[in-house]
Amino acid sequence: MNQKTAEPALPVRNFSVQLSPTPRGARLARLLATEQLRSWGLPLDPARQIVAELAVNAATHGRVRGRDFRLTLYVVGDTLRIEVTDTRGERLPAPRDPSPDAESGRGLLLVEALADRWGVTEGRFPRKTVWAELRLTSPERHGTAG
Repeated sequence: MNQKTAEPALPVRNFSVQLSPTPRGARLARLLATEQLRSWGLPLDPARQIVAELAVNAATHGRVRGRDFRLTLYVVGDTLRIEVTDTRGERLPAPRDPSPDAESGRGLLLVEALADRWGVTEGRFPRKTVWAELRLTSPERHGTAG
């Protein structure tokens, strides 16, 4: 008997890690994402900047004592999808215009500017996932500097 196995048309890669909703957990999310992107041979920026913003938001606004947040990276074809899931589903993020002298409040504006697409998916309560997608093009577009 001669059978052929179906091969996926597009390669799929993924990475997922659960982290504490603390400043240290947010920094670790950025560092782990950077190393994973490097191991896949993908551009580091702006992906690591987006991971940093979403992870800080999860640690700051999505923090629930005793509950971690999850960072997931998917590559399907020429798209990198970054997902950060936390357990504050009742607090959906929205970009806002901070005052010029505000020291915070610009994270989602940065994500909106850097990502090709982004959004929020409500999960099984109490979860929500904030995601961003980047089209993977030549290194000249996103840069590869470490």
